[in-house]
Amino acid sequence: MFYLTYNILSIFLLFPVCLYHLYRSVSRGRPPALAERFGFIPSASLKKIADRPVIWLHAVSVGESIAARPLLTALRRHYPDHAIVISNTTETGRSVAAGFPEADLCIYFPFDFLPAVRSILTRIRPSLIIVMETEIWPNFTRAAHQHGIPLILANGRISDRSFDGYLRFRWFFSHALEHFSLLCMQTDVDHERIIAIGAPADRVITIGNLKYDIPFRQVGADEKSRMRELYAIPEGVTVLTAGSTHAGEEQYLIDTYRELLLTIDNLFLILVPRHPERADEVSVLLERSGLGFRRRTGLPQGGEFKAGEILLVDTIGEMMNLYALADVAFVGGSLAPTGGHNLLEPASVGVACVFGPHMANFREIAELVLQYGAGIQVKTSQELTDSCMALITSAELRQVLGQNGLKLMRDNGGATGKHMEIIIAHLPATDAKPDNSSICLTT
Repeated sequence: MFYLTYNILSIFLLFPVCLYHLYRSVSRGRPPALAERFGFIPSASLKKIADRPVIWLHAVSVGESIAARPLLTALRRHYPDHAIVISNTTETGRSVAAGFPEADLCIYFPFDFLPAVRSILTRIRPSLIIVMETEIWPNFTRAAHQHGIPLILANGRISDRSFDGYLRFRWFFSHALEHFSLLCMQTDVDHERIIAIGAPADRVITIGNLKYDIPFRQVGADEKSRMRELYAIPEGVTVLTAGSTHAGEEQYLIDTYRELLLTIDNLFLILVPRHPERADEVSVLLERSGLGFRRRTGLPQGGEFKAGEILLVDTIGEMMNLYALADVAFVGGSLAPTGGHNLLEPASVGVACVFGPHMANFREIAELVLQYGAGIQVKTSQELTDSCMALITSAELRQVLGQNGLKLMRDNGGATGKHMEIIIAHLPATDAKPDNSSICLTT
């Protein structure tokens, strides 16, 4: 009765959902790819995975795609003869995943419309489906179960902000959760929450966070210099990279930068909005500020920047390089109440970070960063200015925080290996290539 009601409702909702996707695609200058969202994959694309067993990994957007990198690397090493298909829900996630060398095919995740789900499963014919973090759709999970396809939730989490909503609709999500073969959660809190919203308790395990398994390294002075040259950043400046910023945060950062420039003249700011399509909006703020700036897409025209100017990044896929070349990083989504972003990105390249109070989506990571002394949490714009001033004027303090970040990465890896043990158990043993090397990327 649940599925009958759900599928009748989905027919009525399909039209407004399609209109919404068309609007988003047109407004952002991207093709809507509605055919893929209805389960139709071009024959030319399907040829890339023909005659090979398929592992399908689904990552909603950019964050989930990046978190999946260690797992994708391990999958490619253990299953070299398999095709790896990556699906995404968002356009930015798709753009990032398309750059992963492990991927044989990148597609958009289908609408949870029964014909679309059946169509895409018939075309892809996966041997295993891995869903990153939390993506729970009744028709998709049920159809995978009916096709006999093992379905694993990897790196699962239930954020503070979403938990109440999941509980309120437990009657809805419990139907989807019962079809997962195993749910691998990041923490004990996530473990308890997924059971509370209907997951079978005997199929839930706590396994750690894949985000700790991103490769980490100390970036040398020569490499920093070469990367800065690529972005036309002048020699001798102290670089502050503000990454993954949201509406409301850019003005705080511009004000902080202007105040810092009153006493420090060899500064340079890199401003990276989380969503590149907001670059026009941020450009207006920068024009009002009177500060010199250029867009990333406008380089290399105009020659080298000057100290005191700003690089506005209106592209995707460069965040790790922009953290690596920095002296100090601000991680956005944390002054605005959006739940924060991944502090491990600057930590993994030995860069001291500053972040705001709103870290609900990365609470465990924020606590570890503070515990290890790898970053500074601020509550107000004045604290942001004071903390940036302290780090910019003290190379010793920056080094201490950066080294603490690398130690955090060293001490907390290993989730990739645990996930791979689960995956190998759900794929035929003969499919896996023997591999005596370490799975974890952080050794």
